[in-house]
Amino acid sequence: MKIKLLNTVFLLMIFTYGSIISYGQTSDPISKDSTKPTKICEPKDIRDLLRKKGKPPKPQKQTSLLILPNISSNPTNGFLMGVGGNLAVYFGPKESTRISFAGFSIAVTSKKQFLSFLKTNIYTKDNKLFLKGDLRYYHFRLPTYGLGTNSPPDSTDYDGGWIWQGADTKDTEGGYPMLYDNIRFHEVAYIKINSGFYGGIGYHLDYFWKIVDSKLKLDTLPKQITPHFVYSKVHGFNTDNYILSGLSINFMYDSRDNLINPYKGYFANISYRINQTWLGSDQNASSLWLEFRTYIGLSKKMPRHLIAFWTFGNFQLTGERPYLTLMALGEDQRARSGRGYVGGRFRGEDYVYAEAEYRFPISQCSELIGGVIFVNMNTASNRATNV
Repeated sequence: MKIKLLNTVFLLMIFTYGSIISYGQTSDPISKDSTKPTKICEPKDIRDLLRKKGKPPKPQKQTSLLILPNISSNPTNGFLMGVGGNLAVYFGPKESTRISFAGFSIAVTSKKQFLSFLKTNIYTKDNKLFLKGDLRYYHFRLPTYGLGTNSPPDSTDYDGGWIWQGADTKDTEGGYPMLYDNIRFHEVAYIKINSGFYGGIGYHLDYFWKIVDSKLKLDTLPKQITPHFVYSKVHGFNTDNYILSGLSINFMYDSRDNLINPYKGYFANISYRINQTWLGSDQNASSLWLEFRTYIGLSKKMPRHLIAFWTFGNFQLTGERPYLTLMALGEDQRARSGRGYVGGRFRGEDYVYAEAEYRFPISQCSELIGGVIFVNMNTASNRATNV
């Protein structure tokens, strides 16, 4: 597998933290000098801004719900508009139970996409069980670029034909637009082994249908074929629809101080997935998922100053998986990888991603507004060309 540095992106992102962020803030970032009066400086959230001046804050509840308009723009979706939110709740005593949360969104985009999802991380009383879910329905449009990190560049300057598994193709933009519908249902149930360690089993379903390969033209001379078409034919998959369905064995370690906005600790996850035809999968296959996160604080007075590290890998072990189910840039559970690139820009049977991010507060007193500077890289394989 050839490792190629994709990008070194330094980008300042301004964002407003929701009310649930305040659960992770455990210390006053401004030190107090007892010899002279100082301004009382406490972290705030959106509820503090909406509360009338002089009105005391309400006691913290077991449940917190935040729903806001969702308006954004990015290379994958274009202009996006919808509604989204977060639900944070404790299912046991706060002293012994970690906070659970659910993120949800419904949106439409200028690229004629419809996106809806519900993603959950639930801890039961005393953290005895942990349930992780990912449910989504997408009506999606995106270009695909073939497999591997040497796939054609997404530039109008790309010149000439390239050979993909022996198939001559020509494309001046480097991308092959696709349209499809997708349902995902992933659910993993973990049981606590001891402090921080969990083991569990899961079920995973990915169903793609109404797949339209816009540049595929088989009734012309010469025929115009695409990476998705060639891969599907070589590996025996239907080009119009396919299903990946399987069970997983999972192990997780999590010592982070907060699930939503961590300042310290470690997170590691191992998932071995087995896809079987008797579960509805088009073909038998197995894969391995590895993930690691950690956080390094840079200031005791300002805990929000920290560096976060994140890396993951997805490896095909046996059998074959459908093209659109292969891991790609931006297709992790939270769609956070590869910021600055269009989703799916790099894809492969084996895929590794790494990212480092410096987080800092912009509003020094309230810490309501913060920013990040990040750098990331990835590598993707194409086994047919030994990449």
